[in-house]
Amino acid sequence: MRVDPEVQAALAAGQPVVALESTIIAHGLPRPDNLRVAREIEATVREHGAVPATIAILAGEVRIGLDEDALEALAYSGEVAKCGVRDLPAVLARGEDGATTVAATSHLADRAGIRVFATGGLGGVHRGAVETFDESADLGTLARTGICVVCAGVKSILDIRATLERLETLNVTVLGYRTDTFPAFYLASSGVPITWRVESPEEAASVLRARDEVGAPGGVVVANPLDEPMDAELHDRVLAEGLEAAAAEGISGRDVTPFLLERFHSQTEGESLRANVRLVLRNAALAAQIAAAL
Repeated sequence: MRVDPEVQAALAAGQPVVALESTIIAHGLPRPDNLRVAREIEATVREHGAVPATIAILAGEVRIGLDEDALEALAYSGEVAKCGVRDLPAVLARGEDGATTVAATSHLADRAGIRVFATGGLGGVHRGAVETFDESADLGTLARTGICVVCAGVKSILDIRATLERLETLNVTVLGYRTDTFPAFYLASSGVPITWRVESPEEAASVLRARDEVGAPGGVVVANPLDEPMDAELHDRVLAEGLEAAAAEGISGRDVTPFLLERFHSQTEGESLRANVRLVLRNAALAAQIAAAL
């Protein structure tokens, strides 16, 4: 594991650091938007008082914090593996490049001593999981790490009620940031209530300190709704049509999510992409404020 000198110095001095995933750079956004947005996310973390630590695997080495050359390599290389925790050993052993998912970023950030992580949305329980057992590894990883993840909930294409049930079972604390319902990524609210609400970064930080004091296992999810959500009617229409198209084409299991996301990108005339970028930047800002409050 190679920790960037700036990140290492901040951690040693007890200064705020925010972990950032790299899947959004390598797989989540089109070129050249991906590099531009990656820079904007890091700049947003700095503007709100913390040091950014984008996490990735480069040439078989875990990198905690990326310089400009590393960001460009990640953004423009066409051969970057998508790495969950289970993929890390193979990618490292082969000396390959890898972009870290929420699960892998949480795991590596926790090992590096970083307490706060900003991302777009969590993975969750997929529709039809009762038959496919398709559930994101993000959930199980959060049960084993002490990380605080700031996100915009989970995408509406997932089973949100089942996702929250699993988080409860796994002892992951879920906090609504100025909201009483769980966000649904492109939408500000899924309509599904959550138990705990916080009104400020300081209040979220106090929950994290109390979690440490009582020795509660697992992570903390801070669900931060998008302030300018996608048009709900457009969202619902694209989702319904996408589910019908997936069924008609025999697409099932883990292939459904990327199929639906591609439909959103192509059928909303860029609105879903704009929402995606905006929510990531908002989460980066809030994560930095929480890290500073800690």
